[in-house]
Amino acid sequence: MELTRLIVKGGVISPGELREVVNMAIDHGLDSISFGSRQDIIFPKGLNLSSKEKIGKHHFVFPNEKSGNNIVSSYVSTDIFRNTNWLTGNKFLYILEQFKEQPKLKVNINDPKQQLVPLFTGHLNFIASEHEDYWFLYIRLPKWERMEVYPVLIYSWDIATFYYEIEKIVAEESHGIDMIFSLVSEALDTNNRTIDKPLNVPFYPFPYYEGMNRMGIDQYWLGLYWRNNLYDLDFLKEMCDLCFDCKIGKICITPWKSFIVKGIPKDRKLEWEKFLGKKGINVRHSLLELNWHLPVAMEWALNLKTFLVRTLDQFDISTYGLTFGISEYNRDGHYFTSIVVEKNELPKDLESIKIRDTYNVLFAKNFDPNTREYIVHSQDIDKLELPTILIELSRKYFEELGNSIPESIENTQKKEKLQLDIYQCQECLTIYNSEYGDESQGIPKGILFTNLAESYCCSLCEAPKSNFKILEVVEN
Repeated sequence: MELTRLIVKGGVISPGELREVVNMAIDHGLDSISFGSRQDIIFPKGLNLSSKEKIGKHHFVFPNEKSGNNIVSSYVSTDIFRNTNWLTGNKFLYILEQFKEQPKLKVNINDPKQQLVPLFTGHLNFIASEHEDYWFLYIRLPKWERMEVYPVLIYSWDIATFYYEIEKIVAEESHGIDMIFSLVSEALDTNNRTIDKPLNVPFYPFPYYEGMNRMGIDQYWLGLYWRNNLYDLDFLKEMCDLCFDCKIGKICITPWKSFIVKGIPKDRKLEWEKFLGKKGINVRHSLLELNWHLPVAMEWALNLKTFLVRTLDQFDISTYGLTFGISEYNRDGHYFTSIVVEKNELPKDLESIKIRDTYNVLFAKNFDPNTREYIVHSQDIDKLELPTILIELSRKYFEELGNSIPESIENTQKKEKLQLDIYQCQECLTIYNSEYGDESQGIPKGILFTNLAESYCCSLCEAPKSNFKILEVVEN
């Protein structure tokens, strides 16, 4: 499906800018908009503009354009969820303001103590340290196999300068982390700080982010979520007017296809509740629904989520603290949820035949997506088997909760090269993972693919061993 995106810097938009977006969408015959995983606005039915219009600081990315990278930030979490003491909302806004030109790489600027916004899904990931106004920088450029930590902490007001210099270096030639550090240090006079201890990212349960909630002494924040990710334009238009009337300056988009309004005055709370009630807005969705991440405008994914949520609800299963993602087969493996349900691709020669979809289920190490290490739990399973597997993983999560020993990101980084070997059949996309072996052919767990007999063939389509390609190599 062809989608038009409106880039929103750091997921922060003013009511005035959002109202302009809404009016433009209405003028083009739309009745709803959606939100994307990088805190952008998406027009589900596309947008036929006569020219590439700009709204305020934001700009459009059309379906035929490749460059759609943007800045994600955890500004949305400040003042409402746990945060690093020195990192205020105003500091986020000042840093974001320094980015004058649209970045060509994905940038994340985040507080490590919040769980709402993923830390490591960018090409350049700035993560607040314990030292006031200093940030770690984790880099994983498009062709890099693993993430690298920049050797020094970066000063808040140098972040944009650092980014643009790295963007320029990368555009000219491919470099590793050491050369990037050398070139940046030579080009810039910046206020760096030595890394005196590694970054530790504590695991916290995923927060509940919906409904009207207290914010400080005399204010509230409101989280709004539509289960189909289609936000009614007439509602948004009236909501923007109410924000104006209450002198609310910012609306924050989350990566979970929802948005948050902060700073609702205490004496206007009842007015907001009446407004939501008159519009028939539900702000009491099950926690089961709120912790899911789905691809935009994919009806199959929404239908699968609905099926799984209803089934888990029937069994009265708790998933507090867990997050779930649904995706099509992802060769890059850039996930940011605790558990991932991955839909397998159908082989091209079988597309004309009616075959039931199959799925893989993966879970993050310690159920913490910030480890960036995913373990394959089940492969090539039917939709009807998924609820049982998710229940099993949910119980495993609660059994292990509190037992894992937090380790620094650097230690985790060193272990990224130490994984099991995983190979995939290029004919039918079946995966061979040495952690599980191949029971159907009597191959026990722990047998590396390279140690399999040359007569080994795919258990599904019987393709020869030579048809398998490596996905990743990790040793325990």
